Amino acid sequence: MHTYVFSGFVFVFLFSGCSVKPYIPPNQVEALTQQLQSLDTKIPHDEALALSKDVFQTASQLRQTFQRNTPPLVHNFLVNIGAKEKGLCYHWSDALYLHLSKQRYASFEFHLVGANIGEYFFEHNALVVMAKQGKIQEGILIDPWRDKDQLYFSQLAQDREYLWKHRPERGCN
Repeated sequence: MHTYVFSGFVFVFLFSGCSVKPYIPPNQVEALTQQLQSLDTKIPHDEALALSKDVFQTASQLRQTFQRNTPPLVHNFLVNIGAKEKGLCYHWSDALYLHLSKQRYASFEFHLVGANIGEYFFEHNALVVMAKQGKIQEGILIDPWRDKDQLYFSQLAQDREYLWKHRPERGCN
């Protein structure tokens, strides 16, 4: 009897992960929504909320797509030795940029940024959300790669870890 119960538990545990939506903390969605709305007083709350949810959902989907279950630097090592196909920081920022650019958010623009560009072990890439025709320096940094289990976001100017530069050569405006 115990063998059947244990086998059933193992089966459910192994195969239920694909159908379970990841938990996205509502307080984080609301915090990002408020930051997005702070870009311009004309941005509707509903649009900022929709974008916030989209960013969290897409980052979560990318975590599954890139099979990210280790800290960022360990995952990079696995990609670099060929054990994983994708998941470097620019894979994350590019995929997020391509997805969000197709969604037609009326109040927002999306741009790619980089830090330590050209320095193999130290280069880092991310995405910036800004109000239409706003300034990149005033945008909101979205970095789905930096932390293992959480989406990092902040005002670009308040990120003390990196000195960011616009990367129009990577295909953004």
